[in-house]
Amino acid sequence: MKSMLTPLLVLGFAGSLAAQDTTAKPAAPPAAAPAAAASAATVEAAVLARNVVDRVPQDTGTAFSDSVGTVVLWMRVTGASGQTLHHVWYFGDTEVGNVPLTVGGSPWRTWSRKTVPAEAKGAWHVEIKDDAGTVLKRIDFTVGQ
Repeated sequence: MKSMLTPLLVLGFAGSLAAQDTTAKPAAPPAAAPAAAASAATVEAAVLARNVVDRVPQDTGTAFSDSVGTVVLWMRVTGASGQTLHHVWYFGDTEVGNVPLTVGGSPWRTWSRKTVPAEAKGAWHVEIKDDAGTVLKRIDFTVGQ
């Protein structure tokens, strides 16, 4: 019996060694990053104004005198609750302001102000962007012309 047991143990041990795969397997590729969700924010209305009174823009327009002092971008958005949108102000092609605005509900009205120096005459524009940098709306305007 002892003589039969030894060959069986040796064969069993050898068989278990043969069944093991000792070759290195390539590592699984990293999981792809989830695609950024498209912004659900919709700019329902956006206007430039000289002021906002009781959440309503006053003296709206796209051409302002060089003595305007301040221009306001007022907007009404839907589908952006909890998101941060940005009013990015440009004089010519130079960014001169970036105002983050947290949207608290839907619909939501909010605005930002930009001080305009009297010597900053010419073409301006302001872009409404989501956190990913997607331009949701652009408004061009002039100062002093």
